[in-house]
Amino acid sequence: MAGTSRAEERTQTPPAATFPTDEDEEDPPGVYLSVVAQKGQIGLSYYDSKDYVLHYMPDATDRNLQLLSRVVQELSPKVIITSAKQDQSMVQFIKSLGCNPDYKPEVVVYPNSDFGLEVGKQRLLAANLPFLPAGITDKEKIPYLSSCFSFDSVLMVRAVGALLKCLDKRRVGVELEDSSVGVPILQFRVYALNDMVYMDKDTYSVLQIFKSELHPSVYKLKSGEKEGLSLFGILNRCKSAFGSKLLRKWFLQPTRDMAVLWRRKEVVQFFTSPRNSDTFKVLQGCLRNIRSIPTLLHRMALSHTKVNDWQCLYKTVYSAVCIRDTVRSLPRSIKLFQEISTDFTDDLFYIASLISKVVDFESSLAENRFTIKPNVDPAVDEKKRRMMGLPDFLTEVARTELENLDSRIPSCCVIYIPLIGFLLSIPRLPSMTQREDFEIAGLEFMFLSGERLHYRSEKTRGLDDLLGDLHCDIRDLETSVMTQLQNVVLQRSGSLYKVLSLSAELDCLMAMALASQESAHSPHTLTPHTHPTQLSQTHRVQVSTLTPHTLTPHSHPTQLNQVSTLTPHTHPTHPTHLNQVGLIVFMALIGSDVPAKEAEIGLVDGIFTRMQSRESVSVGLSTFMIDLNQMSCALKESTGNSLVLIDEFGKGTNTVDGLSLLAACISHWLVKPAQQCPHVLLATNFHSLLQLDLLPPSPLLSLLTFETAIDGEELVFLYQLKEGVSHFCYAANIAKLAGVPNELVQRAIEVSELYRAGKTIKRIDRSGSDQHSSKYHAMVERFLHLPLEDSSFDLTAYMREEVLPLAKYEG
Repeated sequence: MAGTSRAEERTQTPPAATFPTDEDEEDPPGVYLSVVAQKGQIGLSYYDSKDYVLHYMPDATDRNLQLLSRVVQELSPKVIITSAKQDQSMVQFIKSLGCNPDYKPEVVVYPNSDFGLEVGKQRLLAANLPFLPAGITDKEKIPYLSSCFSFDSVLMVRAVGALLKCLDKRRVGVELEDSSVGVPILQFRVYALNDMVYMDKDTYSVLQIFKSELHPSVYKLKSGEKEGLSLFGILNRCKSAFGSKLLRKWFLQPTRDMAVLWRRKEVVQFFTSPRNSDTFKVLQGCLRNIRSIPTLLHRMALSHTKVNDWQCLYKTVYSAVCIRDTVRSLPRSIKLFQEISTDFTDDLFYIASLISKVVDFESSLAENRFTIKPNVDPAVDEKKRRMMGLPDFLTEVARTELENLDSRIPSCCVIYIPLIGFLLSIPRLPSMTQREDFEIAGLEFMFLSGERLHYRSEKTRGLDDLLGDLHCDIRDLETSVMTQLQNVVLQRSGSLYKVLSLSAELDCLMAMALASQESAHSPHTLTPHTHPTQLSQTHRVQVSTLTPHTLTPHSHPTQLNQVSTLTPHTHPTHPTHLNQVGLIVFMALIGSDVPAKEAEIGLVDGIFTRMQSRESVSVGLSTFMIDLNQMSCALKESTGNSLVLIDEFGKGTNTVDGLSLLAACISHWLVKPAQQCPHVLLATNFHSLLQLDLLPPSPLLSLLTFETAIDGEELVFLYQLKEGVSHFCYAANIAKLAGVPNELVQRAIEVSELYRAGKTIKRIDRSGSDQHSSKYHAMVERFLHLPLEDSSFDLTAYMREEVLPLAKYEG
């Protein structure tokens, strides 16, 4: 606003108008899985609405749908899309999903025509793919897409076609957009389960790899849960959200691929070296600034970019350049460092420098909109120059206008309102009470605001024609610049996705290295065979709850045979020992150092456990039935390359039945050839399993027990495994350690010795038992000598006088 008065001249500028931009409400993100099963082959693809990436898996053999079961277990898809014309195995699989009380995805069935091969290709060509080069024709799309998408997998292409139909029909992620805007697919990515190690939910639970707990404040996290005391919670020292996400994926996909494991191991070993601590800190500082690139690119594809998004993108790209420059000074022999040095291309520097030159972050934050720096667009600079000089110019115009107004008007000013234009503003006079009083010759009344009247004059109309709507013009021009900048970024999205994947991998491995340093983990030796050996183990999760002053690491040397039977004296830590074995093998299969002084670990294809029962009313199964299900899974699914951990199987029923089932299960494995028998570590207190010789003789069987020593009457656990069998469980000694009163322990020992000797166990639940026993014997003797044959003997009187008083006395 500019104006002048009879006393002074002054300039006023109204604040820029701001418009609220609320986030669009969208459906909760999830995974949409499309599956085609035909003649023992399976093809699938899925779309993750969190990162807007379409994942596809090349056609694979899956006759009993075990592969599909693992995929569903890992992804937990929100929607499963399948054809109305399917194999019977697929029909049974869908029915089984409906019987699971813990997980019931939505199943969408489309006609078989929607799964046609050509239909899938046409939908793929018509999809919204922002990463495609600008100006690409339909004929050029096929060869371009064939470089990043496998058209040879027929079933997979058919699954993709139905998936795209579902996404477009439901408008996933673009519910509030115009119908012409398609669901964005920012990248194609191969999904594979090759060399994965099988682990079910029970195994993850019993090894405490994941553990969700309710968050103290449900407003802190969307799910209301947080990670509790678990292996993942301890190792997750990632600095970026996508690093944590990738680490969780590694935990869900332990691998047998030696190349992958060595790739991770060499990076962990590099950063655990103290001489690389400075580099470690620099890289961690850079990783903190890596943001959600898929989310940023998605908003750019929809032109919903905000100022904060540009700031996050700039920090991400700038930090990526810093990571590249730092890594280039590190050994190129480490494959991850070599890939970062190569794949973090000059496109990143170009994007960072371009954003830095174009975006005026200070002005953008002040105006809450995208603004550009000077010397970017001459047209914008010219209009902004006019805007800056406008107040002085309008003051001069107002002085001229005031000279032509009625002398009763003390002052006036010329203001500029976006979308309305230039107006002459004068104060309301006391005589102006009615609408007719507002009329002034030569002026067009517009509106009354407060105590000021606004008019159009001939000069303000001329200003509209001369200067136009500067504010809107500047916005339009800057929006055009922003669109061009978005297109440049989207065309280089491939480089940004490499930043995301490699930075997330670096973040995970540095997190593992940090956990290894703090917990004094050691490197291990991986062998291609499946004979795992662990030495000097300490339980990873248990150690984390102790301070260095209270922790005394105990040595648990373990040499696993094919079937190792542990008879542990009712040992207080034998479940922990089994957990140690499972955790050490698991940590090795994700590339981490392990809590053992030495460890030689073979590759396994599955870890099966029967150690704890996840009881739940919703399951509707008894504890023993849950135990049987776990053992059944191990018996059916394990191979000669699997690890099976069994703790006290059979205790949920009577002794004979439980012992019989345990003996039958172990014998089932012992009679197999060595190549087909899994590595089994069994802990049991069924000593009769060996005492009664219930297992067949086999060179695959080794017998282990914990070494102990007796110091007077005190039992001392030496925490050492040795070959042999325990003939005593020392339950009474352990009861003393648990604080059971000494008199109860002594009575238990007495009863145990009498039972083993086959002698009568005397009751002690009544006072004076020995005295009463002698009285009873005397009574019996007297009764045997009663003259029952004498007709004069009154038996009724004898019972009343001799027997009943004694019975009343005994109460």
